[in-house]
Amino acid sequence: MQTTKFNPEIMVWARTTAGLTLEAAAHALGLNAAYGLTPEQRLTALETGETEPTPTLLSKMAEKYRRPLLVFYLPEPPTTGDRGQDFRTTPGARPPLFDPDLDALIRDIKARQSIVRSLQEDLEAEPVPFIGSVTMSVPAKELAKHIADSMNFSLETFQAQKSTDLAFAYLRARIEDSGVFVLLLGNLGSHHTNIAADVFRGFAIADKLAPFVLINDQDAKIAWGFTALHELVHLWLGTTGLSGENVAAEIEKYCNDVAGEVILPAVQLASLRTLRTLGLRETKAAISAFAESHKVSRAMVAYRLFRSGVIVEQTLRSLTEQFKQDWLEGKAKLQARNKENDGGPNYYIVRRHKLGAALLSLIDNSLRGGFLTQTKAGQVLGVKPRNVTPLLRETPVGF
Repeated sequence: MQTTKFNPEIMVWARTTAGLTLEAAAHALGLNAAYGLTPEQRLTALETGETEPTPTLLSKMAEKYRRPLLVFYLPEPPTTGDRGQDFRTTPGARPPLFDPDLDALIRDIKARQSIVRSLQEDLEAEPVPFIGSVTMSVPAKELAKHIADSMNFSLETFQAQKSTDLAFAYLRARIEDSGVFVLLLGNLGSHHTNIAADVFRGFAIADKLAPFVLINDQDAKIAWGFTALHELVHLWLGTTGLSGENVAAEIEKYCNDVAGEVILPAVQLASLRTLRTLGLRETKAAISAFAESHKVSRAMVAYRLFRSGVIVEQTLRSLTEQFKQDWLEGKAKLQARNKENDGGPNYYIVRRHKLGAALLSLIDNSLRGGFLTQTKAGQVLGVKPRNVTPLLRETPVGF
């Protein structure tokens, strides 16, 4: 198990990868000359382990270096490129612009996953058998059936749910029961750091002991299920990385096709084949009604119709843009109503929903078994140590 003592080597790594010199970092941290040492010398003493930082200073380092606090407790600095591939781009294309909040979020998830993996080793957990078990040579329809069977997923049960929230809860439970941790996070703990869905939609960590799926909860709720399945396909392929709106890459097309076949098989699209003869307005109305009854997003239905040749690319683009604008307008109205109303959902209920039942159960059992400290538990759960017990004991709602 990992020690709760911080690693001074990681201080050097965190500072240098943040692009800060000793002088700049000392200034950012507010270090003054003291004990006969300059601010730079004081920081050097910290980075060599001669002195230890106070909890306040360590928290400030995490803030200024844009690193999660728990990364300072890892046994060694994360290796370069440990975030995996960026599936948002195609080979030879210019990489997406650097986004510090996204970068910090992925580092945070990687650090949490590292601790969870260590726990799984301590608990002698069995490897998840399907991680990296297939290649894209497997037909999408065939792999979709394997995935649905492996997690005991019933399309009939999914579509029979009374709401999209309950449909997603059912799908998430099936994925988590198969051995995958599914998290809903799209910021660094504050709405000020919200990361838009057009920056990233999902992230997968294809680890056999602690496979993670991260869904950007800033995206429309109706899209969460498809994203979860898309990332699950990445796990079956054994590919770790970021996914976004760009589906030009062949691996993204493949993951979309497999995910679509699980949650909305081609046979169910037969009733929409007549849309090729209709105008844009009629097509939009038909897709909207169909999507609502099948518990999937309108954009996903449109994409599936495009991939099956029912609508052309220009129609897909027009529909996707209209669906996006409709969602943004609805989101703005909802936020305005929420501002007018006092109160809101319970903090712990919201946090539990974001973390998922699988992760909560593992942390709870590990604490009870003495495999984990309150401090480490708080780091994995993203809360202060004193809030771990209330979080774990809060009655789950919406799972």
